[in-house]
Amino acid sequence: MSYVLLLSIVVPTVVSVFIYLTRYQTARVAGWITGISLLFSSVLLLSAGIRVYRGEVLIEKYPFVGPKISFDLLGDGLSIACAVIINLLCAALAFYSIHYANYRVEAVYGKLDKKTWCVYYARYFSLFLGFPVGFMGVCFVKNLIAMYFFLEVLPLVLYFLMAYYGYIERVRVAFMCLLWAGVGAVFFLIGILMIYAQTNSFDISEINTIAGNPKSFWIIFVILLAILTKMAVFPFHSWMPWVHAEHPTCIAGLLAVYANIAAYILVRIILLPLPDDFRVFSIPLMIMAVLTMVYGSFLTMAQDDVKRFAACSTISQVSYSLLGIAALTTYSVEGGMFFFLSHIMGKTILFSTAGLLVYATHTRDIREMGGLGAKMPITMLLWACGAMMLSGFPPFSGFPAEWIMFAGIFQKGAKDTTAMVTGILGVSAIALTVSYTFWGMQRIFFGPLAANLARQKIKDPPLTMTIPLLLVACVSITLGLYPKLIMNLLHMVIGGSLPS
Repeated sequence: MSYVLLLSIVVPTVVSVFIYLTRYQTARVAGWITGISLLFSSVLLLSAGIRVYRGEVLIEKYPFVGPKISFDLLGDGLSIACAVIINLLCAALAFYSIHYANYRVEAVYGKLDKKTWCVYYARYFSLFLGFPVGFMGVCFVKNLIAMYFFLEVLPLVLYFLMAYYGYIERVRVAFMCLLWAGVGAVFFLIGILMIYAQTNSFDISEINTIAGNPKSFWIIFVILLAILTKMAVFPFHSWMPWVHAEHPTCIAGLLAVYANIAAYILVRIILLPLPDDFRVFSIPLMIMAVLTMVYGSFLTMAQDDVKRFAACSTISQVSYSLLGIAALTTYSVEGGMFFFLSHIMGKTILFSTAGLLVYATHTRDIREMGGLGAKMPITMLLWACGAMMLSGFPPFSGFPAEWIMFAGIFQKGAKDTTAMVTGILGVSAIALTVSYTFWGMQRIFFGPLAANLARQKIKDPPLTMTIPLLLVACVSITLGLYPKLIMNLLHMVIGGSLPS
């Protein structure tokens, strides 16, 4: 089908406007409309993915303001692999949100008349669709200005969702999110303008023309400041525990994507066009990644709030992708991108499971939980899946992703002692992930039932909240058993650009 890449952006945009304009008539089915529309666009992307897997490169040209600022779209192995997984997660969380969004509306605003409830409930899904619009735009656009636009759509959507439906001090935390996003946006825009000054073009395909240019160091440095801020890498991480813990949990997986998608941008606009210029940043970034992995793990272990527990773990997990990308070998970069996709699936499950716990128990304090396995067996299964996905246990996709990534890192380590040490520390940090994910599971689901919960009728939430997460786990298992489905796509773009 022609225009399939454009449709992945247009469909959620049109549906978002439709839900908002017909909110009084369609509010009660807004979640179903959202989920079905995203399933439709996911099918289109899967069809495009099959074509790319067979060797095609999809290019759609849409002149916008002229040759300098166009809206051309590129579907290659790297962009289509990321887009398919991200769009599937958006669809899963749309269905998950059907009940959770109603819960948040009642929790924040209390009992409302029918008309006011329709406004708040439909508004949630209208805003929610801004995420797939932004993500698909970032994945597919070939123009830096267009990428900047879609990247900055995401924090605006997040701001309003947090302000309307968030938790503790939701407006203040939403503003904090917008402020940090603005800081990253400024650096990113400066980097884009520096590229334009050297190439007289905003087209990503022209960036390689500045390879070896003395200005390339400063261009990469400025863009890295933006990317490290987006990825919450130490010491740019301070926004993550607050923002990731206080948004409505039904979008938790999407905020994990928002933080991780900076890894895609790093590969697309810096590493692939400028690998030799990027090399000077390799070891410093690997060291920063390992520090963040260890720091984030210990920060997670110190949490008793189940949402903050999941939020702090994101700080640690995002840096695995950075470690692989920074090692700058074919295997490490491909493995790092594979880990990015595995992580966002695992974090969607783990954080959404935290939302199931809050939904069922009405508490976020892990110390007030315990013994919930007998009451919520499906929720316990989902937590176990999320823990195994993030820890790299087979048969989930995290296992081959980590295996491939660290194979590439140790390949670099064979020639560089510092890289070898950081690689060993990175592997060791996996033990910390295993520790905090399964320790959290033990605290929440095993042991005697907490006294405060014994008086409540606690059970697993509705199937519309659990089945989408189980399907995400199935996707991860499929990619864990058949990693070539992703690796072949990634290798089409990354293979040959870097040392093997």
